[in-house]
Amino acid sequence: MARPEMLAAIASGILLALPFHWPACYGLAFVALVPLMLHGRRRPWRSGLLAGAVFYALVLYWINLVMVRFGQLPWALALPLYLLLVLYLAGFWGAACWCCERLRQRLRLSPLLLWPVVWLVAEYGRSWLLTGFPWGNPVYALMGQPLLLQSADLAGLWLPLALLLLVNALVAQLWTCVRQDRPWPRGALLLTGLLLLANSLYGVWRGQSVAEDGEPLRVALIQGNIDQDLKWNPAHLEETLQRYENLSRQAPAAALLVWPESATPFFYQSGGAAAERVRQLARQGRQTLLFGSPAYDNASDGRRRYLNSAFAIDSEGRLLGRSDKVHLVPFGEYVPLARLLTFVDKLAEGIGDFMPGQMRPLPLAGVAGGVLICYEAIFPELARQQVAQGAQLLVNLTNDAWFGRTAAPWQHLAMARLRAIENRRYLVRSANSGISAIIDPAGRLLAHSPLFVATSVEGVVYGRTDLSLYSRLGDLVPRCLTLVVLLWLWQSRRSLPAF
Repeated sequence: MARPEMLAAIASGILLALPFHWPACYGLAFVALVPLMLHGRRRPWRSGLLAGAVFYALVLYWINLVMVRFGQLPWALALPLYLLLVLYLAGFWGAACWCCERLRQRLRLSPLLLWPVVWLVAEYGRSWLLTGFPWGNPVYALMGQPLLLQSADLAGLWLPLALLLLVNALVAQLWTCVRQDRPWPRGALLLTGLLLLANSLYGVWRGQSVAEDGEPLRVALIQGNIDQDLKWNPAHLEETLQRYENLSRQAPAAALLVWPESATPFFYQSGGAAAERVRQLARQGRQTLLFGSPAYDNASDGRRRYLNSAFAIDSEGRLLGRSDKVHLVPFGEYVPLARLLTFVDKLAEGIGDFMPGQMRPLPLAGVAGGVLICYEAIFPELARQQVAQGAQLLVNLTNDAWFGRTAAPWQHLAMARLRAIENRRYLVRSANSGISAIIDPAGRLLAHSPLFVATSVEGVVYGRTDLSLYSRLGDLVPRCLTLVVLLWLWQSRRSLPAF
């Protein structure tokens, strides 16, 4: 790869990664891919792969900490695994660049059409292939200005993503016109300007039209800040329960208490003294309590299936229901190909491998709450599924202590905020070590906690019954565009461009 191509690819990776660490730099996202678009045509696959590798290496650097500290892997093994993940994700960038150049050459399609469509399809594929890992979608670079993301309630994150890619492609084409002394594409410039204006005006309108439907619900998010190294140690169970009890009693006005993922490091469903203390707390405060706890089901063959679950109990201590995690974290809650990867431990301690369960809305103090456990908040279709089943409020229970003091907790929070926008729901987020937050349907942070502090976050939310267009139609746009790209590739199948 020639030096200019390499430098351009590296520059694009760095520029797009910066807003993931400093959200105030969101404006860089509109030009970040321009160097790649301008200089990646000769070797599109290699250029895209390099740009993607730089981007994901910078955005996902914290994975090394997780694997070494909690996965008990030596650096000599953790670093190659991290690089393999980076290269796998970067492959989608390489494929998108190669596909854009192939279709431009063979079908004479405009880059202004190709880049938004093809890149969107590549990101959609990344969100479900091999169970999916949509962390680091370029659209989250815009979370520094939620106004620009309000159109996600129309067609999901794909609509602002397509607009972001269109602007990058237009800037690249304008630069080419200036360098080659060619006329500017006035039609494309006018259309893109109108789309940006419409998107911004829609964002302003949506931000001002957040209706407070129904009765207000006062919630308290309890952030226990239990050290990950002590969480599953039976000797520290009493300390854990006391901390959650004390913090919960400091919020007597809340109708709903929300504890984080696996807040009770024991099987609540099995009963016992610890489970009775949890019920007694709800009875004493006359409050509904939602909390994370491991659970189990007994299969027909006699084996026990372990689940990562959320339980809801009412102000009398009676069980209202249980919702299970359905999208598990590979290597976090189970080890894929465990018989081959005997040297790898899952990150979640205390019990055996988790299995996916059943997800359902839970009755929470008069509101149907759709629970997303940890990693599930990064998957738009799961939040949408909860809303489709009647959820009036979204609840994210998580334990981000794995991430330490890195950018990861903020990145995770940004994705949860977009789930609120897509479905026009309030979203409350209770995190063991932070960031706990109350988010309105426009994705704005109404209140949030600091990291690694035992505290609580209180506020008022409202249950909503209206359905956004995205809640109704789901990922219809990327599915249709996937068919379009496949048709284009079929039409261009006669010969291959050079890699």
